[in-house]
Amino acid sequence: MIADSVRAIWCREFQREEISVDDDFFALGGNSLIMIRIQGAFIEELGVEVPMDQLFLNTTVASISAYIESLRTVAP
Repeated sequence: MIADSVRAIWCREFQREEISVDDDFFALGGNSLIMIRIQGAFIEELGVEVPMDQLFLNTTVASISAYIESLRTVAP
């Protein structure tokens, strides 16, 4: 499941043991450096490139996971 992978990436990058799917990136203390590392992890681990504007628009594990899932259903 994509959400589990996204949550694992966030936990690692935020150096937290647990993050809820509804926790907000910025409320967790997210910044541009963490965002860039998460973006790179999405490419390396999930094989999907998420544009920076989508990371700003989808600020929870649940919402960014839904966005990634939508990319996979559209991809040829």
